[in-house]
Amino acid sequence: MKTYTYTEKKDTRSGFGAGLAELGRTNPNVVALCADLIGSLKMNQFIDENPDRFFQVGIAEANMMGIAAGLTIGGKIPFTGTFANFSTGRVYDQIRQSIAYSGKNVKICASHAGLTLGEDGATHQILEDIGLMKMLPGMVVINPCDYNQTKAATIAIAEHNGPVYLRFGRPSVPIFTPADQKFEIGKAIKMTEGNDVTIVATGHLVWEALEASKSLFEEGISAEVINIHTIKPLDEAAILESVAKTGCIVTAEEHNFLGGLGESVSRVLTLNNPVPQEFVATNDTFGESGTPAQLMEKYSLDSKAVIQKAKAAIARK
Repeated sequence: MKTYTYTEKKDTRSGFGAGLAELGRTNPNVVALCADLIGSLKMNQFIDENPDRFFQVGIAEANMMGIAAGLTIGGKIPFTGTFANFSTGRVYDQIRQSIAYSGKNVKICASHAGLTLGEDGATHQILEDIGLMKMLPGMVVINPCDYNQTKAATIAIAEHNGPVYLRFGRPSVPIFTPADQKFEIGKAIKMTEGNDVTIVATGHLVWEALEASKSLFEEGISAEVINIHTIKPLDEAAILESVAKTGCIVTAEEHNFLGGLGESVSRVLTLNNPVPQEFVATNDTFGESGTPAQLMEKYSLDSKAVIQKAKAAIARK
């Protein structure tokens, strides 16, 4: 089986910062806005190189979304930056009415998503943002897995005409995808070939799924791992092609099982090919304070949980 290794760990928010800086040099229409979290969003390099194309809005996220929507009317491509909780839950009305309803070309870039925000606790973590954003008509939802993919996604969404929600994280995670990759919105990536179970994962859970596949292989179980970096539009063909071969599936995400990737996959299976499905996700709960590793283990979002669910799915075939 194909295996993945890494020589470095880095936070995905730094991939966003690197991608934004590159866009600053190549696309004069790209502008950036931030709600008093420049350092956390790694926007410093873009600002240093393009001070006249940056707007510090302060702790006024709703105003930031309104300004971003207005900037698109003049042909600008605004990238907004704040924590995922404040990028969605705090400003849902403004996103719905001012951005999604009229299809404004705003890129909503959200760091510190999921449980792995860590010690800041439940008030800053968000586990329902994918559900909130994917239900908005016309909204693209992207959740890349490592530094390189986040950088590539940041660059790619500038070419997409329409609103995008780009979700990334705070902790350092393995870099295991190519630095020179071309990011295709809506196109899943098959990471490993397998015949016994399909594992579709997104964000930080892609690496956990790959680690799980290695352990399963040692037990004689062949797992096909698919990186679903775009949750909407979902690559339905890739999912259906895989489950036609394996006959069962596990979905893995750092999000509530209600409203996330898993439910999108369930809809595809129900309409086309119902097979046993197991979920690796949080179970209708808020988070809490703790290190990212502690929280991933406690809420069963690690490779051990993927292994357990893979065996459960196979047993139901």
